[in-house]
Amino acid sequence: KAVSAEELARAYLERIERLDGRLNSFITVAADRALETARAADAARARGEAGPLTGVPLAHKDIFCTDGVRTSCGSR
Repeated sequence: KAVSAEELARAYLERIERLDGRLNSFITVAADRALETARAADAARARGEAGPLTGVPLAHKDIFCTDGVRTSCGSR
């Protein structure tokens, strides 16, 4: 079954919301940004301007600086 990047992002965000209370895996979840980026990926794919990994969700450790997101390296 083919799914859009937005559908995939929503599925992962729901899973994070459901499970992260027990797992404590995420310091920051930028849900609005993820959905905005997913919609842009879907638009690029519709125009034929997307690579094979465009729209695949990505999570990374809190040791990488990300524009608009506080980087704490896990420190409190």
